[in-house]
Amino acid sequence: MSARPHPGPQPSRRLFLAMAAATPLAMTGVMSLGASTAHAADSAYVMCYFTESTSLGEGTDYGLHLAVSPDGLNWTPLNQNNPLATPTAGALGLRDPFLMRRQDGTFVVLATDLKGTDWSYNSQYIHVWDSADLRTFTGYRRLKLHDMTTHSWAPEAFWDAGRGQYAVIYSSVNSSGHNVIMVNYTSDFITASAPQVFFDPGYDVIDGNMTVGVGGVNYLHFKKNQTLVAARSTSLNPGSFTEFSTGVAHGGTEAPTVFKSLASNTWYLWGDTYTPNGVFYAWQTSDLASGTWTALDQRTYTQPVNSKHCGIATITGTEYTNLLAKWGAPAWNRLKSFNYPARYVRHANFAARIDTYPFDLYTDSQWKLVPGLADSSAVSFQSVNYPTRYLRHYNYELRLDVNDGTSAFAADATFHRTAGLADSGWASFRSYNNPTRYIRHSDYVLRIDPVSTATERQDATFRVGY
Repeated sequence: MSARPHPGPQPSRRLFLAMAAATPLAMTGVMSLGASTAHAADSAYVMCYFTESTSLGEGTDYGLHLAVSPDGLNWTPLNQNNPLATPTAGALGLRDPFLMRRQDGTFVVLATDLKGTDWSYNSQYIHVWDSADLRTFTGYRRLKLHDMTTHSWAPEAFWDAGRGQYAVIYSSVNSSGHNVIMVNYTSDFITASAPQVFFDPGYDVIDGNMTVGVGGVNYLHFKKNQTLVAARSTSLNPGSFTEFSTGVAHGGTEAPTVFKSLASNTWYLWGDTYTPNGVFYAWQTSDLASGTWTALDQRTYTQPVNSKHCGIATITGTEYTNLLAKWGAPAWNRLKSFNYPARYVRHANFAARIDTYPFDLYTDSQWKLVPGLADSSAVSFQSVNYPTRYLRHYNYELRLDVNDGTSAFAADATFHRTAGLADSGWASFRSYNNPTRYIRHSDYVLRIDPVSTATERQDATFRVGY
């Protein structure tokens, strides 16, 4: 969840105690990695999320969004960052989507039944979809989890091999007035067992994320006091987890998502700030048991624009290709600064600059890289929200001007894309009609300048992504 206040109405104490006393199913059997295990053929990643813009206006959508990535760090939003499915019952919107591959190889999507930020809306249900391939979503329904007069926030699931069932965990308020992690068990995500308390450390916790069976240990990451921390247990039994880790945060951080690299022994932890249009931050470790994480350089990862509270799963190369074929990559790009990776190229009052994301309007940072107006082998930057305007240099500063159709304008608005001057995996842009000059930022303002020093090469290097 995001931007949530202190927990709301409490359930009745009698009902809560009855839930806590519910007899669990058999807890015998060998545990497995379950949902946290990648299929042997998996080679890419999929992210689910909803979107919120800074002003909760344009770019805000409480439907199911997906993005794909070959490395789990830089993401391509599908369907132009528009929703692929939208709830048709309950609050008619979702937050906190979660995506998991089931034991039969198909997928299930869970999400909070809540549209927007009406925190007084308390749903006993969560949204559920089935999907064979993430190209179609079927069987939409709501799954009832409890009878309390409180919420069912941030549902996630994992396979409990000992029970032979899926565990659905989520946040609800207990009789003492604070959030705990609850659990219900299900075989089909159509009906579920009576709820039980899964994790209650005696203080407010939300956003549980499970990693099952790593070296015989299970890890539960969650939000505590605006910080991401973890508990662990050698069992999956409710009540068996104990907090142990060093917390990480970047301001107020929530919505932990932990997954393992398919290419190395690296684990990643993603979390986002809980303001509208919050920013994702990422950490890494090679040892979950250590309980310590190292922050990733923001150069290495890029979230889908406006994305909030994500879930990440692995997919096969074929699924990755099929998703792009079905939904398409965006028709626009964003450009991230190399030496100020929290900043993106945007126009403000028609002047070109780099500013820290997020900002209004986010569409100010979206560009169509079209064939160069003066040379089709080069590129021109067409504004998405002012499509008659292009970036051009004027007295060496870049600004957004209407294409007047002249050859002079076309030349000023055309740039040759080259390997990044500071990193060949990124990009730099050389002026067409001033070929000794490159687009660079100076005091955050974009201009074209000769480039010679290491700092200038960094100023002139950008990542073209989404």
